[in-house]
Amino acid sequence: MPKAIVIKAFGGPEMMSWQDVEVGLPGPGEVLIGQTAVGLNFIDTYHRSGLYPLPLPCGLGTEAAGTVLATGADVEGFKPGDRVAYAGLPVGAYAEQRCFPAAKLARVPAEISDRTAAAAMLKGLTAWYLLKRSFPVQPGDSVLLYAAAGGVGLIAAQWASSLGAKVIGVVSTRDKAALAREHGCSDIVMANDPDFVATVQSMTDGLGVAAVYDSIGRATFFQSLDCLRPHGTMVSFGNASGPVDPFSPLELARRGSLFLTRPVLFDFISTQKDLQAASDDLFAEIISGRVKIAINQVWPISEAAAAHRALEARQTTGSSLLLI
Repeated sequence: MPKAIVIKAFGGPEMMSWQDVEVGLPGPGEVLIGQTAVGLNFIDTYHRSGLYPLPLPCGLGTEAAGTVLATGADVEGFKPGDRVAYAGLPVGAYAEQRCFPAAKLARVPAEISDRTAAAAMLKGLTAWYLLKRSFPVQPGDSVLLYAAAGGVGLIAAQWASSLGAKVIGVVSTRDKAALAREHGCSDIVMANDPDFVATVQSMTDGLGVAAVYDSIGRATFFQSLDCLRPHGTMVSFGNASGPVDPFSPLELARRGSLFLTRPVLFDFISTQKDLQAASDDLFAEIISGRVKIAINQVWPISEAAAAHRALEARQTTGSSLLLI
């Protein structure tokens, strides 16, 4: 019988149990996947703790890669033996096998390993919608990227740099600064810099950046606005410090007629056609070598609790995997 991580109550990493589960046959519109690698993401800890509550008991995980074992009725475009990957709901990726909607799957090319696909889907597609849809980067643009040494940050920095942008990365340590520079950041500003805005302004000859990609939220929102050039774009895509408090739109006007967007990945990949097109764009960047996926931590899936502890302690960089 296949195994999966299951939680029966919200709480710490100790709430996760590696146990036998009944998977069954795929229903209409579903495929059965034999999984080999699972992506670890911070949202998994929110589901486990109950910050983002799910009906209990439940599985965890939103990203994985593997091979189609069987297809249900009404499935088109997939067959047993196809290599696939996904990033999104429903949760339950921490599993040896699972049934999953075919409409939310992307085909993986031969040049991309399962490990790379599992490590790249959610973070890479996030970088894709930031750089290609939320504020389409143009050659010569200066952009400010928070958490530049994180999973999304390392991918986004490389991709933006390959598009001709000057990437200013925000990091918290010297080691992370070095890592961010290795992955495309031309300049670094430390997160605790008391003159943060002035430092960014000096790096852009006093003009400000064309866009800010801010995953921090409440603690950095107005600081980020102050780093923008007139008519610049604020892309708020995360809330690591909490959600942004309500504010007057006049704050955008008084800083030079700024633009603000709060995008969500799944609005850009709502159909299988859109998902595959975005994934193909990402995979092409990886195959070309312009974007390298840094898999810096791996654990056996049965040790998911240890992985969560490391993630919550901010002891990880790049992408992390649970292997089956």
